[in-house]
Amino acid sequence: GRAGLLAGLALALASSAFIGSSFILKKKGLLRLCRRGRARAGQGGHSYLQEWLWWAGLLCMGVGEAANFAAYAFAPATLVTPLGALSVLVSTVLSSVFLNEQLNVHGKIGCILSILGTTVMVIHAPQEEEVSSLESMAEKLKDPGFIVFAVCVLVSSLLLIFVAGPRYGHSNVLVYVLVCSAIGSLSVSCVKGLGIALKELFSGKPVLKQPLGWVLLVCLVMCISIQINYLNKALDIFNTSVVTPIYYVLFTTAVMICSAILFKEWQHMMLDNIIGTISGFLTIVSGIFLLHTLRDMSFTPDLLPLFLQQGRADLHTSWRSADRYLSCQHQPLLPSVDKGCQSTEEDEKGEKV
Repeated sequence: GRAGLLAGLALALASSAFIGSSFILKKKGLLRLCRRGRARAGQGGHSYLQEWLWWAGLLCMGVGEAANFAAYAFAPATLVTPLGALSVLVSTVLSSVFLNEQLNVHGKIGCILSILGTTVMVIHAPQEEEVSSLESMAEKLKDPGFIVFAVCVLVSSLLLIFVAGPRYGHSNVLVYVLVCSAIGSLSVSCVKGLGIALKELFSGKPVLKQPLGWVLLVCLVMCISIQINYLNKALDIFNTSVVTPIYYVLFTTAVMICSAILFKEWQHMMLDNIIGTISGFLTIVSGIFLLHTLRDMSFTPDLLPLFLQQGRADLHTSWRSADRYLSCQHQPLLPSVDKGCQSTEEDEKGEKV
């Protein structure tokens, strides 16, 4: 019901906060070790195991993953999975505060878009068909639609791994990321089933005697192993800023399709809620894309449309002093404008000499 949805939402948000913070704590710990002159993790050193900040980051990660696991037991996967994007947002904002990493204009717009998209998705969240026991979960898994989907996922993953992987894996980012995303959609279904099993276990039902729970656990371990393996391959070959947004988009899309087929989440939704959910998701995708792909790109006046550049050139000649004052005011946002002012000053000095 409504209370379960709110509990799932709260757990998903808490999960993002903990996972986002864990990256900062780990990085802080590694930087402290670096300052002390210890061997770095990238060079094969393991001195981070003696750093309490690194362990605090690991603990945060564990708590975040546990909260995320629990969220699937209460709320629809279509709501919980996209909220994972907020961990990226949390780590980005905290890194600009605690690690002095600059967040450019694109990054700030990306953060705002991610928050707006999340808000829209939460408002239009689907009320899934109630799955309260392992028996009802077993019935769902026997549904012909889901069996066809699972077979398609497994066949396409095998083709990607054994046929496309050796040929295109090192040149096309989509090959390994598609494997992670497709298998990931099945792992979320396993997590959902195990969450229900744990809820039943705590309420005193003899869940351990039912084979379905153990089957789901074995499937989850296999799915996560494949996901980690191929995600690491993708990250090893391609830039993180390219892999992360593509993986997020494909993984979330696969989970939403899988949930729609397995739990019939979209069946009882009104058209405005369907449009709202898709719009919210696409807004988060835009935000994550800006946040990751354009993170290292400085915002310069050359990026403005031509008519604005023309207007700016006219303003520059007529109100040079005012323009210089403004550029100094907005130095963190527009670092190159100030450089432009300095170069024009130097040109003037050169002409006078």
